[in-house]
Amino acid sequence: MEMEVVFQEGQLAEARFEDFTVLTDQPKSEGGQGLAPWPFALFLASLATCAAFYARGFCQARDISHGDMKLILRTFSDEAGKRLERVEMELKLPEGFPEKYEKAILRVANQCAVKKAIFDPPEITLSASR
Repeated sequence: MEMEVVFQEGQLAEARFEDFTVLTDQPKSEGGQGLAPWPFALFLASLATCAAFYARGFCQARDISHGDMKLILRTFSDEAGKRLERVEMELKLPEGFPEKYEKAILRVANQCAVKKAIFDPPEITLSASR
């Protein structure tokens, strides 16, 4: 995949890839306009939605209703608020979810590709060109 990031007015930036454009901004407290999520929030959203996607797939494969299932992500930072120290995710299971599958759905959701990339990080390089 290739992604291009272009800058807009103020702190706005657009990430363009395939047929999508993802807009990011900074919070107003950090000089942004608050018009879009900031990049780190998108990172957290990708972690949460990825785990939820895997959990939904688990339900779909077993014909278990997942209509009211949701995932809650909570973050905890150091005292200065500068470093993310812990991320907790809570999977709210749908009404009538079979108890025998509770541990299994958590195992599957923990296989999320975003989480795997954090625990076994890829090499990330940055270079300049003209």
